Amino acid sequence: MKYLDEFSNPDLAKKLIDEIHEITTQKWAMMEVCGGQTHSIIRHGIDQLLPDGVEMIHGPGCPVCVTPLEIIDKALAIAKRPEVIFCSFGDMLRVPGSSEDLFHIKSAGGDVRVVYSPLDALTIARDNPDREVVFFGIGFETTAPANAMTVYQAKKLGIRNFSLLVSHVLVPPAMSAIMDSPSCRVQAFLAAGHVCCVMGTSEYPALTQKYKVPIVITGFEPLDILEGIRMTIKQLEEGRYEMENAYVRAVPDAGNPVAMEMLNDVFETTDRTWRGIGMIPQSGWQLSPKYRDFDAEYKFEVRDIHTEESELCRAGEVLQGLIKPHECAAFGKECTPRKPLGATMVSSEGACAAYYTYRRLDLVEV
Repeated sequence: MKYLDEFSNPDLAKKLIDEIHEITTQKWAMMEVCGGQTHSIIRHGIDQLLPDGVEMIHGPGCPVCVTPLEIIDKALAIAKRPEVIFCSFGDMLRVPGSSEDLFHIKSAGGDVRVVYSPLDALTIARDNPDREVVFFGIGFETTAPANAMTVYQAKKLGIRNFSLLVSHVLVPPAMSAIMDSPSCRVQAFLAAGHVCCVMGTSEYPALTQKYKVPIVITGFEPLDILEGIRMTIKQLEEGRYEMENAYVRAVPDAGNPVAMEMLNDVFETTDRTWRGIGMIPQSGWQLSPKYRDFDAEYKFEVRDIHTEESELCRAGEVLQGLIKPHECAAFGKECTPRKPLGATMVSSEGACAAYYTYRRLDLVEV
């Protein structure tokens, strides 16, 4: 299949790996921002094929993983209400809150439904006018346009029993927060191609100049990632720090102007807490005042819920690239996909889940 077989070609992969070895003369540490890239790297063993001293640092690019614990608890509080039909993508149902998850709510009789589009939730609201329907809107810039369109349609059609529980986060502010950390080891970034499909490339040149780090936009197939690594190391070896696009087949510089217009209408930027990391200023979206009536936090009065993270779980350090998943003492022991302490173990894009699934199970004493 086009873009699957050809971007997994082992002969081309070997050529790229050989070139990476040829041009590498120093130790380098780069961060892949997206959890989908992390899974591809671990699944295909890309990090183990790189020259000694070239390290892939796994970033906070899993939207499920960085959804703050307090938002999960707000979702649980709303989903327990008898008048509510709570709709979500399936990957959120097993993300642990303070004491339970959405599956527990569902098994106890809560009306929790898996949908494949926020528009499915809007249809459910239209078909059930006597119930309140809430969609759990999480994600980076990639999933935000569909959620924005759904709220726009709800307002346009006058479907007042629909609302959105919003937990959208933005990639560039997170990259800045990582670079501003005194413990930061990141020397370059592989940026998430799907985010740039929506938002374009305009935000990255300023980051390269401010922090003097290369940023290469990449896709998710093995050859995409290897080419992104090759371009990144070439910049590092030459002492350059520029934004380059290695995913031109999908990412135009301007992004998707129609989607961005919708986002600017429905959302406004806000400070946002990232699970395991903390608050990053202006790193998220919330519904703008024009659409406040569709904000589930206001409708169900759950804005004041606050929580504390597990003391055993070191997912925050994993998300910041400070440790690898297997360096957490709870990895594979107290924390498994069946009984996760944090979202990084249960999410389909989580770094801990990648290490567990693809047998990076070396347990170490910490």
